[in-house]
Amino acid sequence: MKKTFTATLLVSIALTLSSCQNAPAKDALPVSHPFLCADYGGNMIWIVDKAGKVTWQFPAKRPQDVWQLPNGNILFSHVDGAIEVTRKKKIVWQYKAAKPNEVQSCQPLANGNTLVALSGPCQLLEITPKGKIVKTVQLTTGYPKNPHAQMRQVRQLNNGHYLVGHCSDEVIREYDANGKVINTIKAKGHGFGAIRLPNGNTLVATGDGHKLIEFDAKGKEVWKLNENDLPGNPLRFIAGVQRLPNGNTVVCNWGGHGHVGKQPQIFEVTPQKKVVWQIFDYKKFNTISNIQLLDIKGNVTKNEILR
Repeated sequence: MKKTFTATLLVSIALTLSSCQNAPAKDALPVSHPFLCADYGGNMIWIVDKAGKVTWQFPAKRPQDVWQLPNGNILFSHVDGAIEVTRKKKIVWQYKAAKPNEVQSCQPLANGNTLVALSGPCQLLEITPKGKIVKTVQLTTGYPKNPHAQMRQVRQLNNGHYLVGHCSDEVIREYDANGKVINTIKAKGHGFGAIRLPNGNTLVATGDGHKLIEFDAKGKEVWKLNENDLPGNPLRFIAGVQRLPNGNTVVCNWGGHGHVGKQPQIFEVTPQKKVVWQIFDYKKFNTISNIQLLDIKGNVTKNEILR
């Protein structure tokens, strides 16, 4: 991550596009899902088919968040902003952040607008397809002078509230529609982000906390994946997650901060902590920060795909 963007991008484009190298447990199943992912360390957005072949790619500077929209377009955040592109790689619209501000998350909304998390002023921006900012929500941070330390993943809920991962504050804060803090969940180590599950529980990715924790509506811990619960697949920096209809969870095990190349980048795990499949392929990918399985039904603009 210390290489220049240009040099890293050239390396990423030149990567071998061979099938995914999987290293699952002996009784695990091979990867069989097509997926979209943001490769933060590889400076690339990838679409991969169920056989493991890359079918689409788009260069991006440190992408963190990524979505396939109902019309097939791809929306993603990168450190300098957010952008929507067609499959033919035509830019539909984009938002560019003024330096030294950063953008680490975005989300398509049901009204057609896009939510953008702007670190620096520590604000949420709601932006129309024409690029107009129609709403600004001021958030709370303990690091007002350090944009990179403020936020990671942000999600608007169906009730209009926001779940915000305040990384260096080591918390997940839930805000109402106007930016008032109504709940705080401790995320020791790093507050990367959280998703609200259909049963009202909250699944928290703790980043460098090396844990994935599910809390009920009263704040009680009801399930946890610890750093060394999975043989041969230690949890490092837990980034984006997706909860599947069968109850399994897909996890991006981001390998930055000293662990690149040492463990699988993505895996699916059951509630009983059995790995179903995993991707361990540093020839093709680098550090994966977020993923969307493309064969899971649901409309991302209506929070029907929980990630």
